[in-house]
Amino acid sequence: MYYRNGNFEIYYEKYGDSKETILILPGWGFTRPTFYPLINSLSKNYTVYIVDYPGFGKSSFKEYDLTIYDYASAFRELMLELKIEEPIIIAHSFGGRITTLLSGYYKDNIKKLILIDTAGIKPKTTLKKLIRKYTYKFLKKLTNLLPKKKRKKVKNYLLKKYSSQDYYDLPDNVKKTFQNIVNEDLTKYLKEINTETLIIWGERDTSTPLKDAYKMNKEIKDSGLIVFKGASHYAYLDYPYLTLNIIEAFLK
Repeated sequence: MYYRNGNFEIYYEKYGDSKETILILPGWGFTRPTFYPLINSLSKNYTVYIVDYPGFGKSSFKEYDLTIYDYASAFRELMLELKIEEPIIIAHSFGGRITTLLSGYYKDNIKKLILIDTAGIKPKTTLKKLIRKYTYKFLKKLTNLLPKKKRKKVKNYLLKKYSSQDYYDLPDNVKKTFQNIVNEDLTKYLKEINTETLIIWGERDTSTPLKDAYKMNKEIKDSGLIVFKGASHYAYLDYPYLTLNIIEAFLK
C-alpha cells in the first residue's frame, strides 16, 4: 500500500487487526524484509505497520535533497493519514533518528519505544578522520589535471577508497541526503524523550558503537538497556528469539 502527498510517496505494509498498534521504522536502505519473523509473531496481538523509506524498496525518491526533519515530518503525516494514535514504535538504526524527533522534538504521543542499535549521536571528529577527509578532497582536485577519459574512473576509485560502503552504494541523487542526515546530531533531543523506552544493542556493533547505547540510556529518563553479547549492528537478527521474548515482556 502507498501513502502519497505532494512531496512523498511512502510504501507501507500492514499486518494484523488488533486495537494496539506497532509502527516499525527499519534501518537505512531496504531492510524491511529483515523484520518479517518479528512481525509474524507480533501481528497476532497487534496491528503492525512497517515502511520503506523514500529512495529504497518500493518508495520513490524525489529529485531534491532531504533532511532528517523532512523524513520525520513525512511520517507524522503518514500516521495522521492512517489514524495511528499513541503507537508503540520499534526503531532500528536510521529509524531511531526519526523516532528521536517524533518523541523528543515534536513531542508526539507514543506509548512505548524500542530502540535497537539506533543512530542519531554524531561521532566526534578525530584527527585521523580529518586527515582522511582532506586527503580525499586534495586528491579529488588533482584528478582535474588528468585526461578527461581517466577522470571519472579515478574519482570513482577515490570515492570507494575514502567513503563508507553505505555512502558508496547509494544512487548519486541520494548521497547529499545521506550527508545531511549523518551530519545532524540529535543528542540534544534525547533528554526530551519522556516515553518509556527499551534499548537493545549489539555488543560488537561497529556502525553505532556501544558507547552510544550507554549515552542514550543515560539521557532518556525512563529507559532500560539490554546488551546482546557478541551481537552486531543487527542484534535483532543475531538473537531473534531473545529479541522477541524481551519485546513481548516489555510490552506486557
